Amino acid sequence: MATIEKTTTYNDKELPSHAPMNWSLKEIRDAIPSHLFVCRLDLGLLFLARDISLAITLVLLATLIDPYFEELAVSHVLGPWSAEGLRYTAWAIYCWYQGLVLTGLWVIGHECGHGAFSSYRWLNDILGFLIHSSLFTPYFSWKISHHRHHANHASMEHDEVYVPKTRGDLNIPDERPNETINYEEIFSDTPIYTLYMLLRQQLFAFPAYLLYNVSGQNRYPKWTNHFNPSSVIFSSSQRNAVIVSNIGMSLMALVVTSICTKYGFWNVWRYYGIPWLGVNHWFVMITYLHHTDPILPHYRKNKWNYPRGAAATVDRDFLGWHGRFFFHDVAHFHVIHHFFPKIPFYNGEEATQHLKAFIGEHYNFSDKPVFRSLWDNYNDCQFVDNAGMFLLP
Repeated sequence: MATIEKTTTYNDKELPSHAPMNWSLKEIRDAIPSHLFVCRLDLGLLFLARDISLAITLVLLATLIDPYFEELAVSHVLGPWSAEGLRYTAWAIYCWYQGLVLTGLWVIGHECGHGAFSSYRWLNDILGFLIHSSLFTPYFSWKISHHRHHANHASMEHDEVYVPKTRGDLNIPDERPNETINYEEIFSDTPIYTLYMLLRQQLFAFPAYLLYNVSGQNRYPKWTNHFNPSSVIFSSSQRNAVIVSNIGMSLMALVVTSICTKYGFWNVWRYYGIPWLGVNHWFVMITYLHHTDPILPHYRKNKWNYPRGAAATVDRDFLGWHGRFFFHDVAHFHVIHHFFPKIPFYNGEEATQHLKAFIGEHYNFSDKPVFRSLWDNYNDCQFVDNAGMFLLP
């Protein structure tokens, strides 16, 4: 098992070799008990009902925030400034937890897209479409590209997302014998600017990927996006699915606009808008840290195969119990998901134990605090060489 640690100096010789595995995908699958691949509809519906109930409960509690603190201020139990400060604190707590809950709902929609929610494809697609559309994710369009991502993960030529830049893309010269390139000078941004860029990634990277193919496959033509049925991402047979996704997004936009007209933009923003940004943040952070780290390889051409690509991910201890409860363990057990996307999330922990025992050193795990990892990896993982496998700082 490879454990990720922060190193102060980058050195190719200290990186894992990531040698090809000696087993076929079938042999790896046979090492995992077959019952862990079975979807339990009753359990999936229970998790869905839990998340919906939590979201509704939080909204109902939030409706009490303003009247409660206004009454405290009027009754002079608290001074107006104290009451106002506590009111904003209460709204911040609501937005934090509602963002976590809605991310959990988004995860269930993601499970539907993989066919890991139930054994009924029609039910998966109906629930996934409703959940993802309500969170402004084009269900069928993203499902198509996401499946291709799983089929080609860590392939420089065929992966769909988190495809790293190369030296050539950034016009950075190759290192030569007896010559050292000062990467600190090339990428020397102030911490404030780096924080701004990181926040921009966390809040808007997913919409930017859907709209402009940001961080997507570099060989795609300009203006590639998930909303054009004729996009290179989709085949002609998938055109209608893309149109249905667009209809779902449009209907959600009409619903939000109607609610804004009735209740005001500010109310919609604090009840839904800020938590929705939280969903974008958590989803991007989870996937970015699963697929980006100095020890994770990216393969070229015939060096890539499916098991090597699936193993080029890392499991992380993500926010402790918050991550396990609200995110349904998907942040903790992502490696198994890349090997076998149809394993339901509630079987991820047990399946990971069998996978880890079988593939040994090919399994990657990190218990480094995730916000520290986010900062370090954003600064350290800038590009890959024009040849070879690894991200370079």
